[in-house]
Amino acid sequence: MKVRFRGTFSIFGAPTGDHPFNAMCLVLAGVVVLALQDALIKYISPQTSFWQFQTIRALGNLSLIICLSIVAGGIKLVIPENWRPVYFRGFMQALCMFFFFAGAPYLSVAQMAAGLYTYPLFVSLLAGPLLGEKIGPWRISAVLIGAVGALLMLNPLAAEFSYVQLLPVAAGFFYACNLLILRRACRTENPLALTFAVAVIFIICGLCGISILSLFPLSKDIILAMPFVAVGWPELVMIGVLIPILCSFMNLFGNICLARAYQTADSSWLAPLDFSYLLFAAIWGRILFDTWPTSQAIFGMGLIATGGIITAWRESQVQKLSDA
Repeated sequence: MKVRFRGTFSIFGAPTGDHPFNAMCLVLAGVVVLALQDALIKYISPQTSFWQFQTIRALGNLSLIICLSIVAGGIKLVIPENWRPVYFRGFMQALCMFFFFAGAPYLSVAQMAAGLYTYPLFVSLLAGPLLGEKIGPWRISAVLIGAVGALLMLNPLAAEFSYVQLLPVAAGFFYACNLLILRRACRTENPLALTFAVAVIFIICGLCGISILSLFPLSKDIILAMPFVAVGWPELVMIGVLIPILCSFMNLFGNICLARAYQTADSSWLAPLDFSYLLFAAIWGRILFDTWPTSQAIFGMGLIATGGIITAWRESQVQKLSDA
């Protein structure tokens, strides 16, 4: 029988027990803010580039993480126990962000979100060969449901289908790789060390992209086709500085909310709320861009969320059996 503690609740203090209602509020706050962050990146994509934005935002994240580590106990907290998997995980996240935002000028926020949230399907598919986990009927069912949802969302037979729509699905694959590395090799790492490594990798990748594209610019056709990722350092405008800095705070706030939520409530109960990101992404897309997914796309998003929820529920049941 699980004992539920009724202590005080603080977002920064040590967990004092289960707080389901507070955890629910934190998950919703986290996904609302993170969905808005992603919508804002699409919003400013005509005024900046992926490389410029990521470099500025990562510098902001790095500064905030250093400040938090000093307050929490010292700069040593950002040093990982095993740096290789930690920084390789950061590289997977950098690839995820590249594919997620590469098609931002041409895709709706809902399309981007739906593609990214195929990641539980890839987790299920890769957990067998990479982690040696059994893929039973529940996982297979979840993969099939999510795959049908992805096909409905992408609608490859439609006349307006573009391969750009596959970019967020590729982002989902690399996000799944990041989770598998986290599960296999980074479970004991300090969260500040993990986020610090991601910020460092993002800065390195951003500076490399800026340098390469500035020294060896791509053809005008490619730049016109994919301006957000084909330009290194466009003319820096005020909004290109303010929104990345704002996104640094939003990114840190959203991830702190999600981390604390999963520390203080059952993950199988919170997983469905996590997938509300798809809903909020569609809402922010409506507010900022006056776009709304079609009924077929909404149904596809629902199937993707269903597949993800089944996967999360099944993994929580397996974890409970292993802990018993």
